[in-house]
Amino acid sequence: MRHGKKFNHLSRKAPHRKAMLANMACSLIEHKRIKTTVAKAKALRVYIEPLLTKSKEDTTHSRRTVFSYLKQKQAITELFGDVAAKIADRPGGYTRILKLSNRLGDNAEMCFIELVDYNEDYQTDKPKRKKTRRRGASKTTETQTAETAAVEQKTEAILEENIEEVEVTDDIKVDETTTETVEVAEDEKGVSQEEEVVEQTKEETAEEEQVEAVEETTATQEDVQEVQEEKKEVEAVEDKVEEAEIKEEEDTTEENVEEVSDKKIQEVKDDEKAEEVQQAPQAELTEEKEVKEEKHEETVENEVEEEETKAEDVQETEDNSDEQKKDE
Repeated sequence: MRHGKKFNHLSRKAPHRKAMLANMACSLIEHKRIKTTVAKAKALRVYIEPLLTKSKEDTTHSRRTVFSYLKQKQAITELFGDVAAKIADRPGGYTRILKLSNRLGDNAEMCFIELVDYNEDYQTDKPKRKKTRRRGASKTTETQTAETAAVEQKTEAILEENIEEVEVTDDIKVDETTTETVEVAEDEKGVSQEEEVVEQTKEETAEEEQVEAVEETTATQEDVQEVQEEKKEVEAVEDKVEEAEIKEEEDTTEENVEEVSDKKIQEVKDDEKAEEVQQAPQAELTEEKEVKEEKHEETVENEVEEEETKAEDVQETEDNSDEQKKDE
């Protein structure tokens, strides 16, 4: 019974499903984007994101736990190296699913599943710039208000002085034209002073904008220098890794040559031993043959001697019988 088993079984048994998800996770870590069906992509997202959070802590325990799932050393090194550094500041949500058109044949829903930090087209985070507060505007407003207040005070004082002069010079009966010209001149002076203040504020704002632009350019230059330094460090590390790999290859080649030479020497020794072993029984066989031939010759000689002795005995008996017959 499948009570409470709400996850997608993907029409596979448990071992087949685990092996498939492990292989898909390794290929996603290696290529940073893979094409698959939507159902498999959703199952892979649930499978791989806990492993990605586990890779942020580069310890032997976390490496062993992740290796128990993926079972590929190259994927583990890539995950705990480049990928972990790339996703260090991201609190979850490491993958993105981009849906595509349905597949021909079975009309299955297809999609791309990718690591978010490796797609530069969808990144909205701009490089951080140094924050600069625009204090010049507040200063200009304060200076404008202060200058306008000073101008108003001056105009009031001038007006009061003019009134007193008018009261003193009532008897003299100064022409109205003179007072009007004085007032017009004072108004013109106030207007000219206000224009000068506005021009000064404009010049100050322009200088502040120039300073901000210079600060931004310096910040961008610093960022460029940092990027160049990082590139140099990465290149130096890559060079070191390449040198280490070359040394390892040389060591392995030397070891292989030594092993091959040792094997050849052992083969030669084994061949010599085999030849000795083969020659030893042959020598023994030749010795046995010689002994047998000697025995055979001795036996033949003994038989010949026996036959000769028998022939002599026969002749003696015959001679004896002839002599007896003659005597008779």
